[in-house]
Amino acid sequence: MPVNARYRPDSRFASMGGEFADPVAAADFPRTILRFRNDRAAATVGLETLSDAEWTGHFGRFEPLPGAQGQPLAMRYHGHQFRSYNPELGDGRGFLFAQLREDATDRLLDLATKGSGQTPWSRHGDGRLTLKGGMREILAASLLEAQGVPTSRAFSLIETGEALTRGDEPSPTRSAVLTRLSHSHIRFGTFQRLAYFDRADLISQMVDHVVETYFPHLADAPDRPAAMFEEVVVRTARLVSRWMAAGFVHGVLNTDNMVVTGESFDYGPWRFLPRNDPNFTAAYFDHSGLYSFGRQPEAGFWNLQQLAACLVLVSPDQAGLIAALNRFSDAYKDGLRAAMIARLAVKSRGPEVDVELVNAAFKALAEGTRLAGGEALRWEPFFFDWFGGEASQARALEGPRGALYQDPAFAEFRSRLAGFEPDRPERLEHPVFGRSEPEELLIEEVEALWAPIDQSDDWAPLNAKLARLENARAAYDLDVQTGRLTQV
Repeated sequence: MPVNARYRPDSRFASMGGEFADPVAAADFPRTILRFRNDRAAATVGLETLSDAEWTGHFGRFEPLPGAQGQPLAMRYHGHQFRSYNPELGDGRGFLFAQLREDATDRLLDLATKGSGQTPWSRHGDGRLTLKGGMREILAASLLEAQGVPTSRAFSLIETGEALTRGDEPSPTRSAVLTRLSHSHIRFGTFQRLAYFDRADLISQMVDHVVETYFPHLADAPDRPAAMFEEVVVRTARLVSRWMAAGFVHGVLNTDNMVVTGESFDYGPWRFLPRNDPNFTAAYFDHSGLYSFGRQPEAGFWNLQQLAACLVLVSPDQAGLIAALNRFSDAYKDGLRAAMIARLAVKSRGPEVDVELVNAAFKALAEGTRLAGGEALRWEPFFFDWFGGEASQARALEGPRGALYQDPAFAEFRSRLAGFEPDRPERLEHPVFGRSEPEELLIEEVEALWAPIDQSDDWAPLNAKLARLENARAAYDLDVQTGRLTQV
């Protein structure tokens, strides 16, 4: 394969030994049809020069990358699933394929799979992924990145030629293997498994690995577990706050679906809000609304409590863990304020004034949902219409929701917004803002994008949508793929 200077494999996790993962082999798929390759993401790790044939060899047949780990590793972990502890988890249909250094930031990134075949942790599952599931993950990651949410990136999707049976969608359905590029797959559940077996020695080893690999600025902390935990608390708070500003509902916030680096990944029954609704759920099986939109901060905090319970085994002073956990509330509030200010594309005027605007924005979204007559205000168009604050007032008032914004219910929001300067108003010159509607991903559109693939193998609508999402990402310029997090 063509190797360039930006390609730097670094197999940190594989060097930890055999207590944390199991060597596995990918399934031998009947076919390998390349359906999606993320060349922008590939360029960050020096892999964009692969030919399609080479790409398919590495991400369809999982031939090892040069200098990377020699064999895929199915990672071991436990977790709470809907608050019930499950000791029979682990990578059941995926594995860690390689770890590479990101060129611009020197971050260590994982190439990991979904749908790559059975492992020792498959629990009688087939280890496969539906093609539709892979398509949905590509879409979710694309819009979340555009909205400034720390997220894994869909790297590759290859159709694998098997007919799968699933109970929650029409079967048989087509199969695929997805590869994602992500900043760590060390889950909260990774620590839970070690605590379950009372292996304080391995917890300490994992803490050292996380600190030295992802948080090297904490290397000299007198209480490494507490210092690491505080970083995880702040990163998790930031992540959840970004979900809330994006109107995103993850759907399955189990402890095995949250990673220590505070990045969103593993998109299953996700949804974006049609309109402001704290009770909106993404998973059809979430009958109690445990992971509804409005309860996501609670879910993040509860999961952090479970991680803290594991670190008690190795932290010399529980007071440090308690103090770190208690940072969540303020970190979340600060994160939400910053996320909303970023989404409105205005310059901060300080916490107190910013909060008044943020509260007015949430109130406007709620009022826009309740106003009688016409279509209720949708979540994403609100931020699109007012991107840049007053710099977009004429555009908002002349647009399809202009009459709604003239309602007295929006008076406070518009008044608060008037005091804020636009942040980088030149972004409004992007052609994206010449349109009347933003890019959304409501469930009806997702189904409409899948239908032509399912019925006639027509990928043109999906590819066009992905191109528009990329344009939106460039227009918004809200990239938060950063390394060290010193503050929210």
